[in-house]
Amino acid sequence: MPKRSRKVQDKWRTKNWYTITTPPYFGEIEIGTTPSAESSNLMGRVISTTLYDITGDPSQQHLKLYFQVVAIEGSKASTIFKGHEYSRDYLRSLVRRGSTRIDGVFNVSIKDSYILRTSVVIFSVMRVKASQISEYRKIVQKHLEQKAKTLAFDQFVQEAVLGKIASDIYNEAKKVAPIRHVGIRKTKLIAFPIEGADETETPAAKAT
Repeated sequence: MPKRSRKVQDKWRTKNWYTITTPPYFGEIEIGTTPSAESSNLMGRVISTTLYDITGDPSQQHLKLYFQVVAIEGSKASTIFKGHEYSRDYLRSLVRRGSTRIDGVFNVSIKDSYILRTSVVIFSVMRVKASQISEYRKIVQKHLEQKAKTLAFDQFVQEAVLGKIASDIYNEAKKVAPIRHVGIRKTKLIAFPIEGADETETPAAKAT
């Protein structure tokens, strides 16, 4: 008796394609497309790109951005800013002999219940004293806290990624001792507000 032939199902044909876009504060730019059998499988997925891919500015190729899928509407996958970082090559290129590298990591609680871990790096022109390093860190913390009190999450992220916060820090920090570079080299979303949560509940959920 001849064996019945089994029909091979093409898995790709059973999947739908979704367009992944940046949040409105990054222009809702398309940063990728991906297939998925179920839209729920995309939730929480993290997509990486560069700021250059969003703005078209070649000078921003060293900034890697990460976005996390948080909503699906039709074939569109919307995201939230997950974090950013300097590329390793760019960070390495900033190192100079005879200068001091000062790092500071701060968990910044932004006024609309987001918490963003923010890593700031300063490179001095020449070697600096421990007391000056301490002063640099105080200036960084002060500026981050001031921005967090006055800016919404989307505004804070834009100023962090595009260099406005670093520029403000630089203008004050250079009074302590000459510096070559100030930058927010990395951010990571630690917690975000729960949509529709009661005010008596925990205002933020941990980011995965």
